[in-house]
Amino acid sequence: MADEEKRESEEEILQRHRKERKDLQGEIQKLKHSVTKGDKKKKKEITEKIALLEADLNAKHEKELAEAKNGAGAGAVNEVPTNAVDELQNSMDELSTKVVSEEANEVAPKQKKQSKAQKRREKKAAQDLERDERIRNQEIENLTSSRHLEAVKISSILAQRGLQIHEIPSDGNCLYAAVCHQLEQRKIESTTSSLRKQVADYMREHADDFIPFLTTDNGDCYTPEKFEEYCHNLETTPAWGGQLEIQALTNVLRLPLEVVQGEGPSLITGEQYKVAPLILTYYRHAYGLGEHYHSVEDKTENTEDDFT
Repeated sequence: MADEEKRESEEEILQRHRKERKDLQGEIQKLKHSVTKGDKKKKKEITEKIALLEADLNAKHEKELAEAKNGAGAGAVNEVPTNAVDELQNSMDELSTKVVSEEANEVAPKQKKQSKAQKRREKKAAQDLERDERIRNQEIENLTSSRHLEAVKISSILAQRGLQIHEIPSDGNCLYAAVCHQLEQRKIESTTSSLRKQVADYMREHADDFIPFLTTDNGDCYTPEKFEEYCHNLETTPAWGGQLEIQALTNVLRLPLEVVQGEGPSLITGEQYKVAPLILTYYRHAYGLGEHYHSVEDKTENTEDDFT
């Protein structure tokens, strides 16, 4: 009898999933039709929006099915649905094909005797189309790049935990600014400059814990003088922070810190402090200049507000 009730529950879930997917496809069609011809910026925004909507829905559906089959809470929270990335690619391919077809039709040459002026105009239109296609191909390549796919994976992981990304500027202070945002949610005031000073002071006081992990470009271990220069730059410049600085931060704040990443499980530092961790997201491919950290916040009900 219990098995029969379970099967009925799964059937109800699948039926609801089909309706939600159908509703989403209707919404996607509305989004595609809202793009004005020639508005390349809007096309890019809509493509990214569609990708995230589909990724969130896939993550939600797979989580619900896993809970229905194995009991609430089953499954690893960091497992990313494989369907999300595949459906993202299909959606982008479909939109790109439609855009290319529409724009090609707009500049199709007319079959009639042409004046020199008309020929010049059509030559310029063909050159403009070729340029626009190169730009569009680059945009599509960006959307299917490691950077974009990594962002989709992390968004899916966060969605399963009821979280979303809180963006942090890429100015070299991202680690400290993300930690400040996390502290702010706990009613703890701090600044990037104060955190940098605290971290630098802690590393100076515990130099033996950090120097062995620092080497020059030639592979030589840091000297005490070189280490002091490192700490000075950490304290006074927007030098990027990494795992060593995270280790120092957890001890300065006496709080654990979890770093969610697209590849592999989350990394938790400072587990000796038995409280809920601060949560950051780490991106290997976020920017051409290097890695990046964002903070997180509770997921809002209407994610479409991000695209309006």
